[in-house]
Amino acid sequence: MNDVMTIARQPTLYIPHGGGPCFFMEDPRGMWTEMAAFLRGLPAMLPEPPRAILLVSGHWETQGFAFTGSAAPSLVYDYYGFPPHTYQLTFPAPGDPALAARAARLLEEAGIGAHVDAGRGLDHGVFVPLKVAWPEADVPVVEMSVDRSLDPALHIAAGRALAPLRDEGVLIVGSGMSFHNMRAYGDPRALDPSAQFDAWLTEATGKTGPSRDAALGGWRAAPAGAFSHPREEHLIPLMVAAGAAAGPGERIFGGEVLATRISGYRFD
Repeated sequence: MNDVMTIARQPTLYIPHGGGPCFFMEDPRGMWTEMAAFLRGLPAMLPEPPRAILLVSGHWETQGFAFTGSAAPSLVYDYYGFPPHTYQLTFPAPGDPALAARAARLLEEAGIGAHVDAGRGLDHGVFVPLKVAWPEADVPVVEMSVDRSLDPALHIAAGRALAPLRDEGVLIVGSGMSFHNMRAYGDPRALDPSAQFDAWLTEATGKTGPSRDAALGGWRAAPAGAFSHPREEHLIPLMVAAGAAAGPGERIFGGEVLATRISGYRFD
């Protein structure tokens, strides 16, 4: 009899995390309803419950990559002007210092600078969407920063180095927004260019190998690319998720929010 337990390979995801603590506020127009339903459905999309979640947030930029190393990470309420109750949200998911150390080591072995930050908490790009998807907060979470260079090729390479974690039950998630032009949100004139970029991004993520790397690396030259991301920190987590998977990306969420097209992707 073989008593060795088989662990299913986890996919990688790129998810929208909404606007601030949007899912925990009154929403009379139902603006965030569709996105919240998508996030709640994430556990059912997986082959089995993840052993841990490694989430790359566009809200943490460092020199080289960093990983939260606390066993009980605090929360960073890095949003402004929202109702008082949103600064009392809790998400007591445990950290995973061993995973943080292993992830940093995998990057260092690939020649990519990385370190563990034991004092850093989880920002809202992490705890807001995960509180919707895993409200029980029973899955260990490690946050990964983006390198402040925001270099697509570097982040794709980082994802490639982290790929072995998928076979260890770790779900790698990029958290951002596929359209992130703060001045354009809510402007009806933004819908068409955001849709152009959305269509391009879906096609680009559906490629594999070097062709996908080249396409994503040239995102700024895409239709409405620079308009969709005047600064790309919310797009860059996608590069890590794509780099950690060899298979083509699949669009698993598509919706219209604040007069813009927003998408989410899965890579196998």
